[in-house]
Amino acid sequence: MTTAQHDPRPLFRGALEWAGDLFAGVRAEQLTDPTPCPEFDVRALLGHLASTIDRGRVVGEGGDVHTVPECLSSPGDEWSSTLDDVTKRYWEVWSNDALLDTPVTAPWGTFPGRAAVLVSLNEVLVHGWDLAAATGQNTEADPQLAQAAYEVMQRVLPATPREGLPFGPVVDPAPDAGPTERLANWCGRVTAPWMHRA
Repeated sequence: MTTAQHDPRPLFRGALEWAGDLFAGVRAEQLTDPTPCPEFDVRALLGHLASTIDRGRVVGEGGDVHTVPECLSSPGDEWSSTLDDVTKRYWEVWSNDALLDTPVTAPWGTFPGRAAVLVSLNEVLVHGWDLAAATGQNTEADPQLAQAAYEVMQRVLPATPREGLPFGPVVDPAPDAGPTERLANWCGRVTAPWMHRA
């Protein structure tokens, strides 16, 4: 088991710090812009990212993720404050080391808590890429963080078959793609239309 798989929480902290920078970089006039997720504009994607973190908290508490909407709202579009709030609540639950080996249940099954953290990590990195691409920000998280997450996902998410999984077919990455984009490609994201390559 790799260090990332043994305790993925440090990686997730790094991903959340990156998400915080992205949230802070969104301009008000961008909130209704489209994103690489056709079902989400920028505002909805911010809400979905916040929801992903809050649903991770609920999983750790042994609750039902459907008690958290797919997209959270933010009064006054104070999205950085919303992210701070859900992040604080998340760590109030997941600072407990014992949770990593405790079976937890989510809509996709029952598994050790560390796997739930990995799911949240992947969601935040891939949707972080979406948010960065949609708002003209740096689409690459810390390379070491993203590479570690990419290597884990290559092991736990098969290229085939993917029937019944919420991932599209693997997309061949561009030769100069960084690890965050490669992770998004592995999860089925078509990134090329959103990249401005020479």
